[in-house]
Amino acid sequence: MRKFMIIAAAYLLVTVPLLSAETNCYTYDRWGEIEKSPDTYRVDKVSGWKELGLAVPLSNPSGIFARDNKLYVCDTGNNRIIELQYNPDRTFTLQRVIGHFNAGGKIKETFDSPEDVFAGSNGDLFICDTNNGRVVKLDRNLNLLQEFLQPDNPTYDKTLAFMPVKVVADVSGRVYVLAKNVNRGFLKYESDGTFTGFYGAGEVHPNVADALWKKLATQKQKKRMESFVPTEYSNASLDKDGFIYAVTRTFDEWDLKSDKAKPVRRLNALGKDILIKNAAWPPIGDLQWGDAAGYNGPSRFTDVTVFDDDSYVVLDDTRGRLFGYNSQGYLLFAFGGKGNINGFFKKTAALDHINRDLLVLDSMACTITVFSPTDFGNMIYEALDEYAAGRYDESAALWSKVMHLNGNYDLAYIGLGKAALRSGQYKSAMEYFKLKWDAKYYSKAFVLYRREWVEHNLGWMAAVLLILLIAHLVIKEMRKIKEEVKRS
Repeated sequence: MRKFMIIAAAYLLVTVPLLSAETNCYTYDRWGEIEKSPDTYRVDKVSGWKELGLAVPLSNPSGIFARDNKLYVCDTGNNRIIELQYNPDRTFTLQRVIGHFNAGGKIKETFDSPEDVFAGSNGDLFICDTNNGRVVKLDRNLNLLQEFLQPDNPTYDKTLAFMPVKVVADVSGRVYVLAKNVNRGFLKYESDGTFTGFYGAGEVHPNVADALWKKLATQKQKKRMESFVPTEYSNASLDKDGFIYAVTRTFDEWDLKSDKAKPVRRLNALGKDILIKNAAWPPIGDLQWGDAAGYNGPSRFTDVTVFDDDSYVVLDDTRGRLFGYNSQGYLLFAFGGKGNINGFFKKTAALDHINRDLLVLDSMACTITVFSPTDFGNMIYEALDEYAAGRYDESAALWSKVMHLNGNYDLAYIGLGKAALRSGQYKSAMEYFKLKWDAKYYSKAFVLYRREWVEHNLGWMAAVLLILLIAHLVIKEMRKIKEEVKRS
């Protein structure tokens, strides 16, 4: 028995690290079926309060923000912001703990349950001081520069407590705030703190039964009925061009696959969704969902982060998974889950990236998990980069390697097809698109192939037509002569 226990313990020591390093990566095919994939990311580090160099454990952390090689963490339960340096070996070095700020003279003010932080390129910090009902703007020396408070505007319901929970700021100094109890999109403030209205409110899609009932109901019944309200966002991120990527958890699940729900959006200056969606399925996370392991319903995104090439990753709160999409809306990878081993989560709270590394905050475990791309993952990113840079042969070579490692990876075929299309190899492009049932790009390749075929064969086609015309004239003339001979 003792010998058996020693062997079992040795086995666990060997296998548990391997299990914790796996991310169970997969994608979906055109028919919505799961396709297993080599890991695109591996678990590199899981850091708790000790690994972060803190003297006091984290308490209900709720937000993170990465800028260059710095990471800011909202330690909500301890009313503080943690500033960390991200090192080349993917560890963290504590820079400072921000528990108060200078409000003028010798006055020190503190936070009350701060839930989000945003750092500008000049070092300014925007912090959602949630229970104090404000967003504060601090300089790098923690001097108060500005406060963004409850709007004094007829469009804002002042009977509701102002509790900002998410904040982003663009390069012009405009500030966009998500607040509890507000379902009209972002509250938008100009750089001088002036509230200028709501931004990015979702479209309303009442169902047929409710719309019919509203028409038939009396005025008294209508007043008692719940009004249709736009969706409420759960988080936001800025891309390199200053567009806001926003995610929402509030939708009807049957609206997902028809793309009415739009759980992730890219908002333009007018607050309209301009996210590109060229794939067979919209970016909604899992295409299959049930009640396995007690987790019910579809993916509900709690955060989003955007790379410089416009690829983006969303964080799912339902099953603790990460879903990556390229700029055209094709699924790059999906991995993660709920659990106690490395790479899985108890409660996903926030997501950001530094370079290609993904950083996930677990608010219940009070940890930050760092995922670094595998060789397979880097190959996918490099293939996308080469194509975007116009190096189609190099992109095709990388997609060929991806396809060699994963023959079911749809995007490899589509990537090869696009590279062939850009290189003028239209027939090859048609074959790749046909294999993955990409009708849109197959049609483009077919039109170009048909035009090329006509151009290349125009000479002999003209010659044949000329011969047929001459033959027709000769035959016609011969018949005419024959008729004249008969009459004579």
